[in-house]
Amino acid sequence: MKTSTSSKQELMQSAQADMKNIIKDIDLSDRQKLALTCRILFDKGHDAGLAGQITCRAKNPDSFLTQKFGLGFDEITANNLMEVDQDLKPLNGEGMANPANRFHTWIYKEHPEVNCIVHSHPTHIAALSMLKVPLIISQMDTCGLYNDTSFVADWPGVPVGNEEGILISKALGNNRAVFLAHHGQLVTGKTIEEACNLAILIERAAKLQLLAMAAGEVQPLPHELAQEAHDWVSTDKRNKVNFAYYARQALKKHNDCI
Repeated sequence: MKTSTSSKQELMQSAQADMKNIIKDIDLSDRQKLALTCRILFDKGHDAGLAGQITCRAKNPDSFLTQKFGLGFDEITANNLMEVDQDLKPLNGEGMANPANRFHTWIYKEHPEVNCIVHSHPTHIAALSMLKVPLIISQMDTCGLYNDTSFVADWPGVPVGNEEGILISKALGNNRAVFLAHHGQLVTGKTIEEACNLAILIERAAKLQLLAMAAGEVQPLPHELAQEAHDWVSTDKRNKVNFAYYARQALKKHNDCI
């Protein structure tokens, strides 16, 4: 066996290179990816009626794509997504955006590296938020959020004002996720794929935490190993491979969305 004497670091680098060279990316537009993200997250338990918003930057400066207010995640298609400006006004004059999209505008303004935002109230995130405790990352599968999730302990009320936008944008800091007490979750990504994966991950983390807290005391992960796991699963290629799998799942039931 040629790799029997290879170091862990060498094996990790080799696997990442193979992933990049062998597995092809799916060819979809941002509109298609965003519509698929809505359907994927609907199937993964992120549905809460009309609560929650999923957005991504558009090609026009200072504008972004989002779902029309009044449509659920399971009704979104690439064609019925709308493009709005920083004041949430539709560029084509049709429909309206969810007023809570206002805090997305602040994140896009203050965090130029962010290209996609997912905010939702999935069941386990919402339940954990009622306890007003931070999200604890203590299991290998959820390490993509390790040392990468901010906590907002004080609920500011309905997040439709600029105050909430400033608060949440500041709380995000250099992290990719925010856990909002008495509210829900927000994740960001440099790509749609990254944000979609983190949204799935944060709900799973909350579910595991609730189960673990019911059985005993959650034990911390060794920092260096947890950070290694975070970095291993947080590459652009890994996000694209994960998203492609979730997209295939969604298209079995929602082939109308793209």
